[in-house]
Amino acid sequence: MESQLQKQSSQSNLIDVINKRGLRLTSPRKLIVQYLSSKDAGFTADGIKSGLPSVSRATVFRTLKLLLDADVICRVATIEGVPRYALSKGEHHHHTVCIKCDKVGEFKASMIEKLLDTLNPEIPGQIMGHNIEFHIICNDCSKI
Repeated sequence: MESQLQKQSSQSNLIDVINKRGLRLTSPRKLIVQYLSSKDAGFTADGIKSGLPSVSRATVFRTLKLLLDADVICRVATIEGVPRYALSKGEHHHHTVCIKCDKVGEFKASMIEKLLDTLNPEIPGQIMGHNIEFHIICNDCSKI
C-alpha cells in the first residue's frame, strides 16, 4: 500500500505538471488531483465524475488529457473497451488489469523489450512505442 508521504508526493507531482504547463490550478483541477492521488488501483473518467459531482465532465477529460500528455498517468485498455487510467510510476512499464475488479497493476519485463528487438526486422517500419496489457484475475479476486 502507498504511504501517506507517497500520496502527497503524487499529488505534488500532478500539481507541478499543471503549473509547469502554465495552467491555473483551479478548484476543479485541485479536486481532480486530490482524487487521483488517493487512487492506487486505477480509475476511469466516469469514476472521477461520479466521485466529484461538482466537476464538469469536460474538465475531467481535459485534465486527464493534460496529465496523459505529461506522462504522469497512463491509459490502459480493458476488455470492455472503457479506458482506465493509473498514476505512472516513471520508466517504461506494462500493465495488468483484473477482469473482475478492474485493479490496474504495473510490471517491468526486459524479456518483452528483447522480443521487440527480435521482431523489429519483421515490422515494415520503425517501432516508435508499444503498449502491453495483460488481462488477469488478480490474487485478491482469485481468493473469492
